[in-house]
Amino acid sequence: MIEADTETLGYRPAVGIMLLNPRGEVFVARRVDMPMMPAWQMPQGGIDPGETPSQAALRELKEEIGTDKAEILGESRVWLKYDLPPELARGIWDGRYRGQRQKWFVMRFIGSDADIDLATEHPEFDAWQWVAPDRLPELIVPFKRQLYIDILAEFREHCAPIASSR
Repeated sequence: MIEADTETLGYRPAVGIMLLNPRGEVFVARRVDMPMMPAWQMPQGGIDPGETPSQAALRELKEEIGTDKAEILGESRVWLKYDLPPELARGIWDGRYRGQRQKWFVMRFIGSDADIDLATEHPEFDAWQWVAPDRLPELIVPFKRQLYIDILAEFREHCAPIASSR
């Protein structure tokens, strides 16, 4: 097998979801495939042929956290990308991509915590939590940190708690 130079590879088309609860906290989950380096991240995944980015985002939410009880509040103005470290790029997605090119969505979670179920058909996460938005950059793996900083800057206006209707 010839080892591909990751510099010549393209980016996998994908989506990412910043899921907010009514308190303005962000959903993050810990990846099951990175036990040596606890990797917390927001839900994300590839866009299937024939799918729009918004359709992919709702599907990925359901596939990864067991619920799609969310309403879309906004989407990123541009596609954002990140590069995998070369040692990871060779082993992920059959070595076809150097990273992901993502359209990001900010969504409001309209379910209850009991609706979240990580025991999906193909589990990607083993734990989850709601965190203050400013904690995102410290939780994510270093190669995605700048992307998370950019998403946080773009979606910050949506992170305010919803006023109680009581």
